[in-house]
Amino acid sequence: MKYNRILAIGGHVGDMELTCGGILATCAAAGGHIATLALTAGEKGVPAGQTAEQYRTQKLKEAKAFADLLGGESYVLDYPDGFLPDNEEARLAVCDIIRKEKPDLIVTHHEKSMHKDHAACHRIAVDAWFYAALPAIERELPHHFAPLRFAENWEDATDFKPFEYLEVSQEGFELWQKAVRTHWFVTGSVSFPYFEYYSHLKRLRGIEARRAYAETFMRLPEEVRLVSAL
Repeated sequence: MKYNRILAIGGHVGDMELTCGGILATCAAAGGHIATLALTAGEKGVPAGQTAEQYRTQKLKEAKAFADLLGGESYVLDYPDGFLPDNEEARLAVCDIIRKEKPDLIVTHHEKSMHKDHAACHRIAVDAWFYAALPAIERELPHHFAPLRFAENWEDATDFKPFEYLEVSQEGFELWQKAVRTHWFVTGSVSFPYFEYYSHLKRLRGIEARRAYAETFMRLPEEVRLVSAL
C-alpha cells in the first residue's frame, strides 16, 4: 500500500466506510493510519422504532467501532443530516482536521450526486483541501497538503468514470467486511443491499484491474491527462 495515512471525508457516517473502506482497511492492515470524517451522522435514515436522536447516538458508536477495528480515528461533525450547510465554517472545520491528521491521501465524494449532502460535502472538502495546504491561511495547526481523490458511490453515479484503480488486499477486504458490518444500515436496510453491492463492486473492479479486489477513484479534472515522451 503506497499510502500510509488516509483521511476519508463523507457526508454521512457510513459513506466512506462503504465506498473506500477497502483501501482504508488495506492501509490499516499494512500498518498505516486511517481516519474517517463524517460531516453529518446520517441520522435521518432512522430504523423503525427509534428517534432520529437515538439513531444519531448509534451512528456515532458505529463510526467509532469501524475506525477502532482498523486502529484509526473517527470524527463526526454536529451538522444535521439533510441540512449540511455549504459555508466557510464547515470548510474551516474540515481544514483543521486535515491539518491534524496529516494524511498522504484524502478521499471524498464525487461532485455529482442524487444526495444534496454528498454534493455539498464534495464542495466543502475540495475547498478545505485547498485551505489546508495554504500557509497563509493561519489556523491552530500548520498547513498540510495531500493528493485528493473521489470515491465511487451508487448515489454519486452521474458522470462518474473510473480513472484510478487502487488494489484492496485480501487481508484488507476481509477486515473491511468485518468492520463495515458494525453499521446497522449496511446489513439491516431493506431499501438497498449495501453489503452485497459493495462487496461485489470491489470484486468487479479487482477483475478489471487484474487483481482480486480494487476500488476506483476519479481525480480533479486538471489531473486527468496523459503525458508521453516523444
